[in-house]
Amino acid sequence: MVKDKFTITDKIDEYLSSLLTEQHLSKNTKITYENVLKQYNEYFKKHHINYIYDINKEDILHYLEELKEKKLKPQTIAHHLTVIKNFHKFLLQNEYLDKNIAASIERPKLVKQLPNVLSIEEVLSLLDIPLETPFDYRNKCMLELLYGTGLRISELINLTINDIDLINCTVRCIGKGNKERIVPINDYVIDSVNQYLMKRPLLLKNNTTKELFLNREGKKISRVGFFKILKNLLLQKGLNPNISPHTLRHSFATHLLEYGADLRVIQEMLGHSDISTTRIYTHVTNTKIREDYEKYHPRNEKV
Repeated sequence: MVKDKFTITDKIDEYLSSLLTEQHLSKNTKITYENVLKQYNEYFKKHHINYIYDINKEDILHYLEELKEKKLKPQTIAHHLTVIKNFHKFLLQNEYLDKNIAASIERPKLVKQLPNVLSIEEVLSLLDIPLETPFDYRNKCMLELLYGTGLRISELINLTINDIDLINCTVRCIGKGNKERIVPINDYVIDSVNQYLMKRPLLLKNNTTKELFLNREGKKISRVGFFKILKNLLLQKGLNPNISPHTLRHSFATHLLEYGADLRVIQEMLGHSDISTTRIYTHVTNTKIREDYEKYHPRNEKV
């Protein structure tokens, strides 16, 4: 292979463009990959390495070692390595290099962390929002949808009014990899959506946007905006203010499993491509079983 002057910077830019156009990954994924590869590129610039064919396996290992020295979590380092592997796979597939030097590098072993989950009582407390202003109706509707469907926050804020089917009691969302899925909604969600839709015109501010959830300017609510709303509500309820929107997704799945739902059904509703991702919730429920057993069994009193 002739060694063309392919700079690391140019090929990173080309790879990032391909994430949207060819691999159809989300803009959020592209931003995440861009941040990782920017740090990767800066490391090589610091060591006067500018061309892709000058990178060797030892360079990558040294870079990962530097991330460890910066006290990054093993999960973060594993994510960096995944992005790096995918980038070098791209270089090989497009014949910019004749070998993927990152392919044989092993990922760090991770201790699987169980997701944080709210109790049913905590969820009910969070959902108990006095409905006075249009924003109250909006906030309650967003939370009811998150807990009632297990949507990701990105999926929630991108919903349009056409994605809610109140006749067939479903919501349509676009998940990771632009995959569409249809999730059923319950009576609580339907009632909350109906009430919010009656108040939504008051938030439009003469706009004609189709986005379902609007901010104070009548535009689509942002992730940051929703985080602020959630944190304020958690503080008002005396709940842990560090709870994230994803905690409601975890709670949705865990509570379904505790009440007897099939794991495959939960996988479908969450939009997981691999059931091994969904199985984490079996560990959560098993932990709960053990805790309840030790707490409530009459022969389990501590002497």
